[in-house]
Amino acid sequence: MAHHPAQHDNFTRRVPDGDNRERFVCDDCGLIHYDNPKIVVGAVVTYGDKFLLCRRAIHPRKGFWTLPAGFLEEHESTEDGARREAYEEANADIVIEQLLAVYNVPRISQVQLIYKAHLTEPVFSPGTESLDVALFSWDEIPWDELAFPSVVWGLNQFREIDGKGAFSPFTNPAGEMTQTIYDKAGRAIMTINPLGAITTTVYNLAGEVTATINPLGFRSETTYD
Repeated sequence: MAHHPAQHDNFTRRVPDGDNRERFVCDDCGLIHYDNPKIVVGAVVTYGDKFLLCRRAIHPRKGFWTLPAGFLEEHESTEDGARREAYEEANADIVIEQLLAVYNVPRISQVQLIYKAHLTEPVFSPGTESLDVALFSWDEIPWDELAFPSVVWGLNQFREIDGKGAFSPFTNPAGEMTQTIYDKAGRAIMTINPLGAITTTVYNLAGEVTATINPLGFRSETTYD
């Protein structure tokens, strides 16, 4: 709609002729506006045997660690987008090696392209969207404080092919279309299945599960003597 001369309020949501789902259609000329999935680009970036991670300064998942990644801009290649995101979030100039993985997140209409990349020198600092940026050895990675499942997937899949030659890009690990959200203590507080159904887990101050709320809103209580 941004490229259409008419005002946004000239568009109504309806099923166009010959289509099978609702779209925004201009009431004046019939132009159809398509809402397409968003493309996220990023990279698993290494320097030697360490991994570059950024602590998010913005929501969602503010304060958690992630790979440098973000939305692809118009008129931008995916590799250029991954390089730009690394510079914006970590002030890091990265060298793209090859495509590591393509992840599908249909619940939020996202496709994520994650590259294998490296730094030629350990020069980086927090960008405007990062609270901190750091290099971690494998054993130092704050696994309980990673922002998204795809961060975990990318790191583990990188490790699987590290030191090997050519490989085929990965995709979502088997059975991992369900997203799990963790709190800072590493406890699973929410799971979201591929259809968007949410299950919430409630803990007491001792860290014990006190209730589970299923996607229909039914609450199952747990008591402790």
